[in-house]
Amino acid sequence: MRAVIQRVTQARVCAGEDGKELLGTIGPGLCILLGVGKGDGEAQVEGLARKIADLRIFQDKEGKLNRSIRETTGEVLVVSQFTLYGDCRKGNRPSFSAAAPPADAEKLYEALLARLRRGGLTVAHGRFGAAMRLELINDGPVTLILES
Repeated sequence: MRAVIQRVTQARVCAGEDGKELLGTIGPGLCILLGVGKGDGEAQVEGLARKIADLRIFQDKEGKLNRSIRETTGEVLVVSQFTLYGDCRKGNRPSFSAAAPPADAEKLYEALLARLRRGGLTVAHGRFGAAMRLELINDGPVTLILES
């Protein structure tokens, strides 16, 4: 699994032809773009969920990145993003052959949402497989890439 994690002051994801169907919105927290690769399974879900919940990228009283999303009142917005597995090394058209098949990817995407919620986080999300529009205000900016 691959995740691009951005600390945000706010984020929202919409769908529909006009992009006005609101799917999920959060205030301060994390916006996560999630890609699922071939061969990923429950072990990757567990490892990534733990890392997301415990990642210390929020400032403490001294201004150091020392607090996790668990330690804040922050929320999480997760959006499926198979293009994170795009391989652009050959030619000009990305190959997505390393991305998991949609049925497998959706199952693991849903499993990650459930695991984050079980961990006590407030989670909003997009719609798997939909064309979506994502708006966010990056805080910091702080952007990290995790692989599990």
